[in-house]
Amino acid sequence: MMVLPQLLAHFDTDQAAWLNASAMLAGAIWSPLLAKSSDLFGKRRILIGTLLLACVGALICLAAPNLWVFLLGRFLQGAAFAAVFLTVALVRQICTPVVAMAVVGLVTSGSSVVGIIEPFLMQPVIDVFGYRSVFIAAALLAAVSALCVRSFIPESPIRGTGRVDVGGALLLGGGLGAVLAYISLGKDLGWLSGSMIVLLAVGVAGLAGWAFLALRVDEPIIDIRVLSRPILLTLLTLVLAAGSFRSMLQLTGIIAQVPPDLGLGYGLGHGESVAALLAAPNVGIVIGGTCAGWIAGRLGPALPMLGGIAVGMVATFAMLAGVSALPLAIACGALVGVAAGAISASGYNLATSIEAPERQGTVAGLVSVVLALGSVVFNFAGGEVLKATRIAGTFADDAPVSTATGVSLYVAMAGVLFALALVPAIMLVRNRTAAQPHPVKSSAGQDRAIATEGHRLHGETLA
Repeated sequence: MMVLPQLLAHFDTDQAAWLNASAMLAGAIWSPLLAKSSDLFGKRRILIGTLLLACVGALICLAAPNLWVFLLGRFLQGAAFAAVFLTVALVRQICTPVVAMAVVGLVTSGSSVVGIIEPFLMQPVIDVFGYRSVFIAAALLAAVSALCVRSFIPESPIRGTGRVDVGGALLLGGGLGAVLAYISLGKDLGWLSGSMIVLLAVGVAGLAGWAFLALRVDEPIIDIRVLSRPILLTLLTLVLAAGSFRSMLQLTGIIAQVPPDLGLGYGLGHGESVAALLAAPNVGIVIGGTCAGWIAGRLGPALPMLGGIAVGMVATFAMLAGVSALPLAIACGALVGVAAGAISASGYNLATSIEAPERQGTVAGLVSVVLALGSVVFNFAGGEVLKATRIAGTFADDAPVSTATGVSLYVAMAGVLFALALVPAIMLVRNRTAAQPHPVKSSAGQDRAIATEGHRLHGETLA
């Protein structure tokens, strides 16, 4: 995002959406295959391979002579989308339950720490070395991460059995990628243009083909026949909650750029307020994810997820007044960040604690896809609300703005989504059996045995 204008100029293109969304869309394609493979061949092994793919992709982007080669590099970089859920599944299997849930909170929210400091670190480098410095940094980070995982992290001792349904993985990943591409890029390229209609048709056909195979083959990439009620409730909660908090984070970025002196009834952008508005949610995500992981290790993950949704709902409705009051907007942004961190961490913890250990990689990958799906769909819906209420001839920083009614409708939509997410979240809290992680029931000796075996396979011995 920091070098998008330079990339558009370098490749002489106006397709900003392709440059921006390509890695996320590629991640949706990679995820089902990598998730299933991690259950069969080992989380650590697949995680290292994923990071190396991301490194190669960054190097291709660095040297790309044209847009198509650059997009190939972004496709390989998209494999890094799987790093979070692979790490979650690995941590769940090499650490004791209390430690694992706390670490999952750190893993899922830690990137927000980077989001706070990255602009200050990278901007001087970009000013000197140009857009290529971003991809040099990305390649170095991926390579160092792969080396550290290889050197310090033990492999999980738990393996699934069977084979990878490559055909099903390609149909599911390709279908998801095509549908998300249609949702993400349709506004820029034309919803009813020939290429976009073909893209949507391919996506729907791919998903239909995957569903057909999943009901007939013995070992599908995701066995929808054995998805339990708690898993389905968790996924429903996450798609609604993720759509809500992601759309609110998007709105914060929009109103942060609108000066209050335009007289629109909302607007917060002036001076250092923009930086504060954008930093507050990232701080909240770190706090929410870390605290949710700590609480989950003691009370189970369903309760902090419910708490995060409740906090998010209150903060969202409070933003109806916060859109024109800077201190309240900063507080609401921070609380929405807390909700986002708590919901993401608790979603991973809850889904992996419900599922059998040999399928935790697959279900963690499914959580990632659902979070991305909710984010894309409801960000698009919110964007359409603002687009439908634009004010002709009024601009803020060269961007069109919407009416106060449009912004209020946007906020209300996000608040209603949070309220809807409360329903399955409450059902999960009431279902104590589903909310209680399986590993907690094991003895301390069994927990130590699992951790010891993981270190032994890595060539180390626990004291």
